[in-house]
Amino acid sequence: MSAVQHELEGWRSRHGRDPDGATHSDERVRVPHPVVERSRAGARRLGDRYWSEVARGSGGVVRRRDNATGIDMRLFGFGPRLLRFGPAELDVGDDIVSCRYPVRGGLLARHPGGAITLTQVGGAQPELRAAVSAFVPRLALPPLYDRLQHRLHVRISRRYFRSLIRESTA
Repeated sequence: MSAVQHELEGWRSRHGRDPDGATHSDERVRVPHPVVERSRAGARRLGDRYWSEVARGSGGVVRRRDNATGIDMRLFGFGPRLLRFGPAELDVGDDIVSCRYPVRGGLLARHPGGAITLTQVGGAQPELRAAVSAFVPRLALPPLYDRLQHRLHVRISRRYFRSLIRESTA
């Protein structure tokens, strides 16, 4: 097993909650070289790889389903909408590639709002980020959210980073 599979260099994770119940989670890792090209295709790859890792990390229980208004994350791909996202908002700049999905609702959201943003920022040795911002979970009690949704996001983020790194060195 390679070092990439065991440890993520410079791994950082921060989590917080606003007085209104909105949560923020920011996972980051340094990588020795860019893992996606600086283009719209590279930005889209960041998003597609994340959703693939959600499906893999949940054992296929949670799957992405694309539709005319964005993406639904559903049980087994056809069950109830756990989370509903708007279409990907791609950003490509001098030292940033990102893919942002606004939260539109779903069973796990108290109401629409917030987003998940997947980013590669920096030049020769960039940082990868998976950030959830201003998301208000239906599981409003901090212990429930922390034990379930947040823990799952951190686990998926680590898998996601490892997968991007592994693919870029293959």
